[in-house]
Amino acid sequence: QEWENSFVTWDPRDFCNISHLVLPMETFWSPHILILETVNRQNSNFDYVTILHNGSFISTQPFQVTLTCSLMILKFPFDTQTCNVSVASFLHPAVTELIMKTKRTRAELMRDSQSYFLTDGEWKFTNLSIIEYIEQLDKGDFSVVTYVVSMERRPTLYILNLILPTCALYLLDMAVLFGPSSLEEKISFQIAIILGSSMLAVILNNILPTSSNKPPIIGTH
Repeated sequence: QEWENSFVTWDPRDFCNISHLVLPMETFWSPHILILETVNRQNSNFDYVTILHNGSFISTQPFQVTLTCSLMILKFPFDTQTCNVSVASFLHPAVTELIMKTKRTRAELMRDSQSYFLTDGEWKFTNLSIIEYIEQLDKGDFSVVTYVVSMERRPTLYILNLILPTCALYLLDMAVLFGPSSLEEKISFQIAIILGSSMLAVILNNILPTSSNKPPIIGTH
């Protein structure tokens, strides 16, 4: 966060060329910022602010936050999810007190986000967009900045463990059904196919996401 306070300025030449100070956050006023989608948040102990001689305040507070996000898993495991991170302050009206803006461009934020997203897990970071708007509430108009984060699921694990075995079972089923085998052999093999399909159904039930308005197509077929 960066903001300016015109009442806190000095000439570095009058104070041994000191151009900036680091003081506790509670020493001066700071904007009260919150994330609207927050469920749980772990704050850091870095409650300090850097003050420049021209009245600029710079506050960097790393923290970990858990957010709510509506998932659309109809195309699972080939789905792409979009989640919002909305930063706002409902204590300071936008017209008279506080207007929030992003200092860096979308390209700069994309580059930084890709450098921070180092995990090689199930999700792949694909895009980041910024929306700045004014939220109208009963108490007034408030400034909101929303970061729209897009992530794509890596389907390789599900293809190897679920889709390929299922396709192999159905191909074997078709081959035995139309093959020259005797009726007894077909019945015994069909029972084995049913048992294998049941095992895959149990695996599918354990790995499918459950929080969605529409069930995934792979689960209904």
